[in-house]
Amino acid sequence: MPADHGEKIGLFPGTFDPLSNGHLDVILRGQHLFDRLVVAVGQNPAKREIFSTDERVEMIGQLVDEQCTGPVEVARFSGLTVDFARRINATAILRGIRNVTDLNFEFQLALTNRAIADVETVFIMTGEVHAFTSSTLIKQIASGGDIDRLAPLMPDLILQRLKAKKNELGGTLPWNHVDHLKE
Repeated sequence: MPADHGEKIGLFPGTFDPLSNGHLDVILRGQHLFDRLVVAVGQNPAKREIFSTDERVEMIGQLVDEQCTGPVEVARFSGLTVDFARRINATAILRGIRNVTDLNFEFQLALTNRAIADVETVFIMTGEVHAFTSSTLIKQIASGGDIDRLAPLMPDLILQRLKAKKNELGGTLPWNHVDHLKE
């Protein structure tokens, strides 16, 4: 649903728990596709959070301020993505695709969003260096191993905050595998 004044607003929704370099890559490339890009941080009740929504919004906001050249803002939302898209008059939902599994899931979601909310979806193929990265994989490695090994997969700010969070929680992180959910 385009804004009345013709502004092209993109919405990049996700839990971003934690934000990876792959997510950041989508933000950096997606910012040039729209007049304004909104990175929307939400919750998924099927997933255990490491960082609170406020923490994620703050960290992503800092990275956006440091690295983005276009008009990118970070917001929190709850409920259905399409309802939030309508509230902000988003032209399209931006999604990153890593592989065929992502494509199958995202294709179904995009068709549903268009059918029930008349919201288009724009896909960006991930950079090949990020094709294997997911927040779920990052959480799994971080929960049982040396977090410094994750340096190639995430911005340093997120890596440092993840180490601090693990320390704060006595050396453990909340993590559980949830099948069939893209992250």
